[in-house]
Amino acid sequence: MARSVTHLFVHRTLSLTLLWKTIKFDVRTNPVEQCLEGIFVRKIDLNNFQVATNETVRDINSRIMLNLVRKHQPVSRADLMRYSGLQRSTVSAIAERLIAERWLKEGAVGDLPRGRKPTFLHLNTERCGVVGIDIQPATTTLAVSSMDSQFLAQESMSTEKNPVEFIARLSRRIKDLIRAHPKNSYEGIGISLPGRVDASSQQLIFAPTLGWSELDLKTQLEHNIGLPVELENAANACALAELWSGRHLDGVRNLVAVTVSDDIGVGMIMNGQLVRGSTGVAGEFGHVSQMPGGPQCRCGNTGCWEVLASNAAAARYYTESASVRKGEVGSKSDMAKLPFGDILRLVERDDARACKALNQMAHHLGDGLAMLVTGLAPDVLVVVGEVTRVWDKVGPVVAEAVKRRSFTHAATRILPTDPEAQPRLRGTIALVLQKHFGAPSIA
Repeated sequence: MARSVTHLFVHRTLSLTLLWKTIKFDVRTNPVEQCLEGIFVRKIDLNNFQVATNETVRDINSRIMLNLVRKHQPVSRADLMRYSGLQRSTVSAIAERLIAERWLKEGAVGDLPRGRKPTFLHLNTERCGVVGIDIQPATTTLAVSSMDSQFLAQESMSTEKNPVEFIARLSRRIKDLIRAHPKNSYEGIGISLPGRVDASSQQLIFAPTLGWSELDLKTQLEHNIGLPVELENAANACALAELWSGRHLDGVRNLVAVTVSDDIGVGMIMNGQLVRGSTGVAGEFGHVSQMPGGPQCRCGNTGCWEVLASNAAAARYYTESASVRKGEVGSKSDMAKLPFGDILRLVERDDARACKALNQMAHHLGDGLAMLVTGLAPDVLVVVGEVTRVWDKVGPVVAEAVKRRSFTHAATRILPTDPEAQPRLRGTIALVLQKHFGAPSIA
């Protein structure tokens, strides 16, 4: 009896030790360290929990290994042992299993002056493909990506106003794209939308710039294509893209992504977790009124941040200040047709009216960003959109507004993203792959 109790104690202690090693793999997430810095609380939901098993430990260690290889490839087993703190036998066993499951592959053999020569490991980018789709009001972009988020092909199509016709046409284009780029398997389809998705039903609740609402895009595409589909708001997709492959994110656990187009979206990652809220619609800061009684917004309110600081707002400011005849580009009757890109080109030529309109937009953008810095205190706030093309002009105005309106002295870095990086599209790939690379849910 005593021997059985001792065996059970040793087994449980070993499991807890392995689990603790996986948790503290990244010192930035070490609970003890966070407790020293401040209160660390993650309450266990007794109505919805998952107990830890030996399989949990193996799953966590495997994901750690995949992420280490992804970050450091080509990398040897000895290096993985040093990075992870796991024993050599554990690293070897995990590596062999991941090779057998075709997640990893062996590459070149290293050259050492003495001892056993190491064989370097890489992600097996041929294992599977991912289809990413970025739906925007005028254009929808489709892409095929490898497992390391490298785009293998891209194409575009117009975004129809009729959702039924759009889904039928999109389904045909996805099938054609997959046939043109055959893989052993496709992990799924990730979709970025300028709207909000209900967390439980996975239905598109509303997308005002698309004119769609209460649309079950996921079920229809899964039926048509035969692959799992993941939907996400565009701002959340951008936040995931930054977390997945951002250039500025070593040590960052609190990030806000702000997408600026004809509307404004906000995606939030707090304490390393994407924040969706109880129904999946968290982050609608674009519809917080900043000027009660101001311009009418599509949501029905007045003076929303979106109606003051979006691309459409800049077009309105330019139109209101322009002395042009009715019917000409830039006239008030043509306001809705004025592309924001045209305003940016005028700004680059130092057009006075365009610069004034951009400056007005930048002030309101900064006021809203100050709200986010004050309320959320993120480590990094990234701005996504065409406006980043002229960040040399917009950035200082934004920085001054945040300094003036935010009193918390949060050390938030406000960074523009490169439009060429396609963060919305990259976020759709991360959306699908996170089930293999993201931290699993326990407790």
